[in-house]
Amino acid sequence: MNSANFICHDFFVMLSFLACITGLILLSAKEQFETEMQQTEKILFRMSFSYWLVYCIAFGIEKIFLPMQEAVIMSLRMTTALSYFLTFSCILCLPLHKFAMRQIQD
Repeated sequence: MNSANFICHDFFVMLSFLACITGLILLSAKEQFETEMQQTEKILFRMSFSYWLVYCIAFGIEKIFLPMQEAVIMSLRMTTALSYFLTFSCILCLPLHKFAMRQIQD
């Protein structure tokens, strides 16, 4: 049962890796006449996708190099944790930014 959970988690990390690449490709489409608010939201989305992409890559490398050196594993785990928290902070900033811009407009 435990190994099935790990395989399921690995599958969803791989799926989210592909979704991040797709999201970054969709965000790279240039739009003219963007407002400052739209540009900031786009940057926050790019940062969220990029940080999560780093998480997925570090998680995958950690799975591949599991029996290797302990220093490599520890640095990968720190990278994974840091990118996870950076992704969370970017996602948290999106609604806060919208709320702040709405207050400025009112």
